[in-house]
Amino acid sequence: MAEITIKEIGVLSCVVALCYWNSLFCGFVFDDVSAILDNKDLHPTTPIKKLFQNDFWGTPMSEERSHKSYRPLTVLTFRLNYLFSELNAVSYHLLNLFLHAVVCVIFLKVCKLFLDNRTSLIAALLFAVHPIHTEAVTGVVGRAELLSSIFLLAAFLSYTKSKGPDNCIVWAPIAAAVFLVAVATLCKEQGITVVGICCVYEVFVAQGYTLPVLWDTAVQILLGKGSIPYSLLQTLLKLVVLMFSTLLLVVIRVQVIQSQLPVFTRFDNPAAVSATPTRQLTFNYLLPVNAWLVLNPSELCCDWTMGTIPLVESFLDIRNLATLLFFCFLGNLVIYSVRYSGDSSKTVLMGLCLIVLPFIPASNLFFPVGFVVAERVLYVPSMGFCILVAHGWKKLSSKRLRKLSWIFLALVLFTHAVKTFNRNWDWESEYTLFMSALKVNKNNAKLWNNVGHALENERNYAKALRFFKQATHVQPDDIGAHMNVGRTYKNLNKSKEAEESYLIAKSLMPQVIPGKRYAARVAPNHLNVYINLANLIRANESRLEEADQLYRQAISMRPDFKQAYISRGELLLKMNKPLEAKEAYLRALELDGMNADLWYNLAIVYIELKDPNEALRHFNQALELNRRHKLALFNSALLMQESGNPKLRPEAKKRLLTYVEEEPQDANGYFNLGMLAMDEKKDLEAEKWMKKAIKLQHGFRSALFNLALLYSQTGRELDALPILEELLRYFPDHIKGLILKGDILMNQKKDTKGAKKCFEKILEMDPNNVQGKHNLCVVYFEERDLLRAERCLVETLALAPHEEYIQRHLSIVRSKIMSLNAAGHTLGVQSMSEGQSQGKKKTPFEKLKEENDIPKMNTPTKTKNKVQVKTKSQQEKNTEKQVKQKSTKEIKDIENKRVAALKRLEEIERILSGE
Repeated sequence: MAEITIKEIGVLSCVVALCYWNSLFCGFVFDDVSAILDNKDLHPTTPIKKLFQNDFWGTPMSEERSHKSYRPLTVLTFRLNYLFSELNAVSYHLLNLFLHAVVCVIFLKVCKLFLDNRTSLIAALLFAVHPIHTEAVTGVVGRAELLSSIFLLAAFLSYTKSKGPDNCIVWAPIAAAVFLVAVATLCKEQGITVVGICCVYEVFVAQGYTLPVLWDTAVQILLGKGSIPYSLLQTLLKLVVLMFSTLLLVVIRVQVIQSQLPVFTRFDNPAAVSATPTRQLTFNYLLPVNAWLVLNPSELCCDWTMGTIPLVESFLDIRNLATLLFFCFLGNLVIYSVRYSGDSSKTVLMGLCLIVLPFIPASNLFFPVGFVVAERVLYVPSMGFCILVAHGWKKLSSKRLRKLSWIFLALVLFTHAVKTFNRNWDWESEYTLFMSALKVNKNNAKLWNNVGHALENERNYAKALRFFKQATHVQPDDIGAHMNVGRTYKNLNKSKEAEESYLIAKSLMPQVIPGKRYAARVAPNHLNVYINLANLIRANESRLEEADQLYRQAISMRPDFKQAYISRGELLLKMNKPLEAKEAYLRALELDGMNADLWYNLAIVYIELKDPNEALRHFNQALELNRRHKLALFNSALLMQESGNPKLRPEAKKRLLTYVEEEPQDANGYFNLGMLAMDEKKDLEAEKWMKKAIKLQHGFRSALFNLALLYSQTGRELDALPILEELLRYFPDHIKGLILKGDILMNQKKDTKGAKKCFEKILEMDPNNVQGKHNLCVVYFEERDLLRAERCLVETLALAPHEEYIQRHLSIVRSKIMSLNAAGHTLGVQSMSEGQSQGKKKTPFEKLKEENDIPKMNTPTKTKNKVQVKTKSQQEKNTEKQVKQKSTKEIKDIENKRVAALKRLEEIERILSGE
């Protein structure tokens, strides 16, 4: 076997780069969404062992909805991509491009086992540019094919070295081959088929047997006329080792999938659920369809399911002729390759092996798969095709057609390269991909649905609805299409039409057959029709019980339907049934105890049950499973903050800091950091966080008020005024803001009229507001309108008859009125200048207001966000809550001020009585 040169590697690498460089501009489309974007196994927070417990899509293998596609090593490479670039699609496509180049180089080495150097390079070039590979290379999930192919070819190359001098067995390459087969299988299931290729190679190439020779040898042995040749014994020994290794791998694989085949519906693979002979005729017809795609890749499509290829229901169907011709051609090649010795027949045989054996798992002939045709599964079979084409070209070029063969070869390479390059652009986005597919297959309802999904993601609901409706026309019994129509109507706020569509989808669900397991006959995602319909009607408060009935119906049909428990738990919380909601979430946790969202939702239930300790424990459990669970971080921090326990504040701050790392644009996180800083008397830090929250969310009610309050409490009342102006511009009815503004205007700006307007506005909105009305009485006193102040205080006392400070102030005003009457003064409104002429002393009410003895011109306390009682699907709600906490030192200060205030009160009363 000739070695590969640097020049050949460079040529192949350049060709691959030229054909696929534009794939770097493509995003995550089609199956990439489930395998990459929605797959939690890629996240560093997920334990590595989960990769070996879940399927390719991140679903536990134990669940029935799992596709049973066990490819942990492929998922591991996705995880490495995520580690370096998270969800930057460029790195994923770049690695795929590199892996395809590696496959081309290894394939070149395999070709040199059977072809000369020039022909081998031509075969590798044909493979490098073939358009059928775009799904495997440009589609990120196609990496499973790329990785499996690398180890499949490596295993085969290793096995070819197992024949030593004098036909002895070299066991090291065989052991390496078995190991590489296992690795290939962990990348994709078809990797195990290389064992069959190795067996054929051993018998017909390494040992040089032909079918006639094997037949004669077997006849001689059976007739007792000869013994088994030593070379044949060695061959049998090798085959036994290979077969035993394969059997062991199969047993392990069956154990991994827990002896269950995946559940597919007639929408995925219509022929799989068809009766005889339709099933057999259709599956056999699919073989020439796949062969034609490799031979003529002019019309490629990302999805061939549903009605793309009509079923072959009769022996008289003209398409059976294509099946017959295909088997005749294939049979002739097989007979030629095993009947005659020589390099040509060996090359043809190995080409056929690469075509047929790796395709068997996807052929539907032995067990059904979840697709009709899939271009990516033709990645390895196309290797055999390229070997046959290159071998045929060699035969032609050695004759008089030399020039014509070169022209033909150049034309094929160029057109294939251009087709591949242009095909890559189809994978740029989901919309471009599915629109290109509709040009090929218009009878596939799934494609119409997928275009609708792409438009739906762009919030173009009106246009998406047209595609979803077309899907229902193409496939009237497609449950998913009717569900899509219903969801789009809901997004368009057409609830009535949405409910009608959901009811149609519900009517298409198969009925329960006594004695037959229902779950195995319906796609799990179709059961979402019950969830969607219930979620729609529960918006109507009068139909909550009806929605609950739908959830219970879904659960009765599939007791392991986790989402039904979750949605029902949310509904039961809305119905104020926290104990039943708790039971629903506990049942869901039995099905998926490692789901952080479920632990979070259960914590919310305990908040409703007024059990903050249990709520915090469940929040912590959610964070153990996902230390960056945003809602658990945020709400557990609020719970710690509102507990009033100073020991919990550092952890609450740590969680809020982690939350703002995850959600840097959420002002609520910064606001609550500010509230924590206020609790800890860290005024500058609190100011920084509040300003950050206001910058992110203009008109943030709680942040604006608390920042103004912070300024007021730290002697920066004038800095508080513009903040209050902004608050009242957004929320003109903010009573606490009006009180605080009036207080500052009264005491700092000496703007009695401005303060009066604030308090009058409060009373317009709430005539019974004691705080606002009392402060207005203060304004009347400042204006020297004693009679009006008296009436105002009488009215205030009627609203709050038990407030001692109002009674005392009323007594002071009445004493003042009596003293003025005794002196013969006319009562009325006195000017501020008159009051100021008396030594410019503060009024009695100003003196009393400055103390904590009575809450005159009281400013409201700071407001906080409550713990957000919400499940994963509910919107976040921020509510204000008064916090009245004073330290021991503050209480002592208040008592001292109270004594001083009483002394001043006695002095004031002596002045008023004329002493």
